[in-house]
Amino acid sequence: MKASRSMVFSMRLPVESGKRLKRIANRHGWTPSDASARLVEEGLRRSEFAFLDFRDSPAGRQAYLQGSTLAVWEVILLLRSYKGNIAAVAKHLRWPEAKVRAAVHYAEAYPGEIDEAKAENDATDFEKLKRMLPQTVDSISRKIKRG
Repeated sequence: MKASRSMVFSMRLPVESGKRLKRIANRHGWTPSDASARLVEEGLRRSEFAFLDFRDSPAGRQAYLQGSTLAVWEVILLLRSYKGNIAAVAKHLRWPEAKVRAAVHYAEAYPGEIDEAKAENDATDFEKLKRMLPQTVDSISRKIKRG
């Protein structure tokens, strides 16, 4: 989430919330101010888009569809492979069509974020994947001789 302009707000947090905010900031290498701005932005987006959640991923914080392991950009890739057929994607995922539409609406509102995630995915080849996930193995489909 990139902000081109900003506005200063002052807020008072309970001590425990402040400590939790500092832990999150440290975990991500952010300042507490950056962490609070990101969390507020995520909360605003959650309130504006149905079925939306944010999670940490190997690629950073990303928008996901609630109750699933799919990031919004992954649903959009799937939708493109189904030539934009929302009903077909919903059937494939066993989701209501509204949930797929929610991903579409978010992607339309934040196309740069989605394009960036897709570009990062496209740039990841098998060698990079093996380094990130050592348990990854190259599997070759073999025909079994019956006889």
